[in-house]
This record gives sequence, structure tokens and C-alpha cells, in this order.
Amino acid sequence: MRVVFAGTPEVALPSLRALARSTHEVVGVVTRPDARAGRGRSLQPSPVKELATALGLPVLTPDSPREPGFRESLAALAPDVCAVVAYGALLPPDLLEVPTHGWINLHFSLLPAWRGAAPVQRAIIAGDELSGASTFRIESGLDTGPVFGVMTEGVRPTDTAGTLLARLAEAGSGLLVATLDGIADGSLVARDQPTDGVCLAPKLTVEEAEVSWSRPALAIDRLIRGCTPEPGAWTTFRGERLGLGPIDLLEHDAATLPPGRLLADKRSVLVGTASGPVRLGSVRPAGKKEMAAADWARGVRIGVGEVLGG
Repeated sequence: MRVVFAGTPEVALPSLRALARSTHEVVGVVTRPDARAGRGRSLQPSPVKELATALGLPVLTPDSPREPGFRESLAALAPDVCAVVAYGALLPPDLLEVPTHGWINLHFSLLPAWRGAAPVQRAIIAGDELSGASTFRIESGLDTGPVFGVMTEGVRPTDTAGTLLARLAEAGSGLLVATLDGIADGSLVARDQPTDGVCLAPKLTVEEAEVSWSRPALAIDRLIRGCTPEPGAWTTFRGERLGLGPIDLLEHDAATLPPGRLLADKRSVLVGTASGPVRLGSVRPAGKKEMAAADWARGVRIGVGEVLGG
């Protein structure tokens, strides 16, 4: 089939590579426009645009899918199907009619669970033990379309959103290609999503990523891992923001500390929670690079009774 691929971030790259190696013909790529990034705030292409350019594929970068002329440019590529992985913009109804077989989305959840922009992050924060990916035909609702295929992936105790998403992106690329294969030969039929088990996964806000040390250790651990690498969990110390990397959960007989109270020695930094202390991993002070918590503690000279958070 003639395929137009739509995607933007690095997580979409395995699928674009897999489609380029498949029997399908990738005739074009749609991605978000160049964005300013880095210290110099210079315009940078998206990871998908960089790969598409390296593969010699035509690239469309509309400011919005509703942009005048974009529908005509897409239709000129005569796609049989459009494959979508983390494109980052909503598609208007008239675009859904352009490809013969519609727009097929690879979504990183077991639909109908975790519909929305942050399925992997929300799954980790919720404590899900099983995650996965689904391919479905896009319709006007938010991730509500009929499902073609599903793959599962266990959530490991130390998984961050970044590590789990990386595994799903690699494994999911095979699911996407297999879905297009099945659509092409007529062997695959989409099935409506169940009406039970629907939950939403809106994008995580910076405010949601603030750690409350009055919560149990397990809930704090899940929040931090779910917010790693984006938007990044954080707390405050001496009135300034302190970024937090994944923490270590301790045995139940660890020393008791009030929520937020710090206890540092040469090798580690403990902080109290509602269910017992945890060991900090890496931290990022405001305006500085990430560092081991013990190195940070030596530099700031934590005093007796000091706390994290308000």
C-alpha cells in the first residue's frame, strides 16, 4: 500500500524505520514544524523530519492540519492509508476521508484504557502491572476508534515512562506493520472498543509532577517514575525547585522520619514519607545539572531538621 506516515518525536522513529523496510511504499511524511530548542533557541527539525529527510522522503510540515492547502497536498500523495505515531495534533474530519483505508494510529496503551496524550505516564503512576500498544482507526472521538491489533508489555518495578515507552515503541512498530499488512490483504477486521474500562490520560502538567511527601512511599515512587523524563518530578528545598530522579524504596524497618524530613550521610540521602523513608537517587538543583543526591547534599550542607517541600 501507499503509506503516508505522521509522527513527530523520537518515539515515532522505530515505526517509520519499520515501514521503510516493509513491503509498503512510504510516499510521504507529515510532522510538526521546526521548533526552537537548545540554549541558542535556534529552529530544530523534529526527529521524524530528520529521519524522513535521511530516507529521502517528501515531508509536509503544516502549522496545523487545518492549514489551507494541506488537504490538497496530502491528497496529491494518493495514500492508501495514513499511519500515525505521536503526531501531536488533532485531525479534522475532512482529512480522515483522504486515504482509502483511513488513518491508523499506534497508541501506547491497551485501549480503551488510557485514551489521551500520556498513556504510559498515567499507567505507571496508577501502578498498572501490564501495559501495551494498540492499533486503531482514527475517528472523531479521542482514541475511540475500532481496534485492529494489540500487544502487551509488562511494567517492570524500576520502569520510568521513558524506558517503558522505548520498549513499546520498538515492539509496537512491528504491530503497526502487521496491521497494515492485514488491511492490505483483507485478513484483518477492526473491532469496536469495549464500553467498560475506559479511562483518560491527559497530558501531565508541571503542577501534577510536584511531590507531596505526606503521601505513601509507593505512590511517590510511581509519580516520580511516571514523570521521568517529562515533565520531570520536583519538590522544593530552601524555597527553590529541586528536580527529582527515581528514588529507592527501603525496607519497612528503616529509620522513621517525618514526611519531607531529610537525613544525609556521606553515601546517601533519605527523606521521610507517610509510610517510611526513601532514598533519593539523582537530583537537579535550579539552574544546575543533574547530580547524585549525596553530592548535592554535601554541597548544600543539609542542617538538622531541614525538609523538602512546603
